[in-house]
Amino acid sequence: MSRELDQEFLLDARALEHAVALMGQTFVAGDAVSLGATLPETGMGSLATLDQLAPVVLGQAARLGSPVAFAHKDPPTPWVTWATTLWNASLNQNLLHPATAPVARALEEKVIAWLSPYFGMTGGHMTPGSSAANLTALWAARECAGVTEVVASDSAHLSIKKSAHILGLRFTMIPTDARGVLSVEALPKDMTRTALVLTSGTTSVGALDPLSLIGLAAWTHVDAAWGGPLRMTRYADRLAGIERADSVAVSSHKWLFQPKESALVFFRDAVNSTEAISFGGAYLTEPNVGLLGSHGATAIPLLAMLMSWGRAGVALRIERCMDLAEQLAEYISNEARLELFALPTTGIVVWRARSQPVFERLIKGLPGGMTSTVTIGQDKWLRNTAANPNADMSLMIETIRKVLDEA
Repeated sequence: MSRELDQEFLLDARALEHAVALMGQTFVAGDAVSLGATLPETGMGSLATLDQLAPVVLGQAARLGSPVAFAHKDPPTPWVTWATTLWNASLNQNLLHPATAPVARALEEKVIAWLSPYFGMTGGHMTPGSSAANLTALWAARECAGVTEVVASDSAHLSIKKSAHILGLRFTMIPTDARGVLSVEALPKDMTRTALVLTSGTTSVGALDPLSLIGLAAWTHVDAAWGGPLRMTRYADRLAGIERADSVAVSSHKWLFQPKESALVFFRDAVNSTEAISFGGAYLTEPNVGLLGSHGATAIPLLAMLMSWGRAGVALRIERCMDLAEQLAEYISNEARLELFALPTTGIVVWRARSQPVFERLIKGLPGGMTSTVTIGQDKWLRNTAANPNADMSLMIETIRKVLDEA
């Protein structure tokens, strides 16, 4: 007796082509479907659902690849990652078990093997984001080095303080200097039970904590979520010394242009660090490493991009972002009505108008996604983050100039 298969689980090439075609359409306000307050009893079908959702999901989303998208650390993604993310969704691999992801596990290992050397590390694994990567690194620090305290600057990412709290470690916050860099003189004298966290690319201003401090504590972790990929570029020396750290976190969904959620944690002694954060189970054929149980094949889009571009192609895009940031900083430095916080070291430009009324005008007048705001001390500044290689700097500068002239 023949059995009819559920077509919803089979390839429908025409439907997928239609989904891709929708990605190229322009939607206007009012196209969005009106979603009811309760789940409908009867579904409308997959094709109709795509047509109904496209004006919402595609039409109302932030466009991170627009010519003036320069406000946040969330980049546009290359199309090869769209294709491989679709492959991932169709296969639904689970790296928890070798049997459910035999190839995906090997490909993640390949990505780690390719990228670890840029940071002087010997191994690691992927996490959903740098918050999880930071927590994983500090967990390993507690297990391997017996740390009881985490020390980080007041510009460190919130995940550092969260991680200390979760792990039951005392958290000590160190002030930063006028540039947003950790104040060395404020460090504790005794760090024999301390995990020192240094940030390579702070959230607010992109500052680089001095990596010369590596080795002064029982464990040094470098949160290089933003600035880490500079190690693959002509700016690699800005992170000189990172190879002496015990662990490094990098957000691949920032300057490695990956879809969320994708990050990496690396260890200098990967064998001991991995063993310290591994657990077994009766249902597991191999120990489970790190925070995650089930874990998707997020390495595959990253692998595809690395294969497509190579090291030089990755560097090209990051260096283009750095060039754009430097162009913007140069314009601001030469504009008498504006004030630059500092020259950008990791592609983050922080600035403001010298006049408060003009500052408010800029906040209201600049297009969405072009510029964000950040508070430093008690003062509010404007911030641009160079995450979009296709940003049109001439258009952005002209836009700023126009708002200034109208103020």
